[in-house]
Order: sequence, then C-alpha cells, then structure tokens
Amino acid sequence: MMHMTLYWGKDVTLLFDSWETDSWASYSLSLVACFLFSTFYQYLEDRRIRFKAYAISSSSSNPQLRAPLLRKLGRLSLVKLYIAALFGVNSALGYLLMLAIMSFNGGVFLAIVLGLSVGYFFFRFDDGGEVVVVENTCACA
Repeated sequence: MMHMTLYWGKDVTLLFDSWETDSWASYSLSLVACFLFSTFYQYLEDRRIRFKAYAISSSSSNPQLRAPLLRKLGRLSLVKLYIAALFGVNSALGYLLMLAIMSFNGGVFLAIVLGLSVGYFFFRFDDGGEVVVVENTCACA
C-alpha cells in the first residue's frame, strides 16, 4: 500500500520493489544509504560548480566568454562534455532522492534532509569563496 501522508515506521519501499525494509536493521541501513546519497549529491554539485568556475577562469583571456550571447555554441570540447556529464549524474541523483522522499516515510525524509544539510556544510558552505554580484535586481531582466 502506498502512503499519501507522512508516516513513521520501519516498513517502507524505496525506489524499487526489491528495496523493501521489513526489519529495524534493514530500515536503519536504508536511512544510512539515503543520508550518504544525499551527502554525495552535495559533493557532486560542489565538484561541478568548481570545475565549471575553473574552466571559465582558466580561459578568461578569451573575450567570447565574457559575452555569452556571442560565443559559438556549435563547438564541442572535453570540458563541456565533462560538465554536462556531471550535471546529468547530479540531476539523476537529485531526482532519485526526490522519489525516495515521495515514499512519505518520516525517517527517509529526515535522513535525506540531514544528509543534504551535512553535505552542504562540508562541501558547499563557502562555494569557493566567490561573491555573486547582481547589477540588475529586476527579476525580469
């Protein structure tokens, strides 16, 4: 039976029919897995953002990077493919975490939110120390 409200208990099915918990030990291991996956999600997001920032800063001598609407989009490079692959893996992991939360189990919800928070604290708290300056505060610009 699929729950449509938040419930607390050890009996939960996560993502696949074969990932069912029926004991406190399997439930605890599943919560640890959810925690680790969500922490890894933040790590991957940090790596993707840092790699993209490094790729842009290492080629900042190229004037086309300063005018993103004027750069050529048809050129493929290894850096673009790597960043796109990281984005794809990170998006897939994020959607899997969202689907796990949609099991409506309170423990799973707390494990994922705690894992995201811990991952953010350790991997993304400073986001490279860069400050984003917004020159135009209008959302429609």
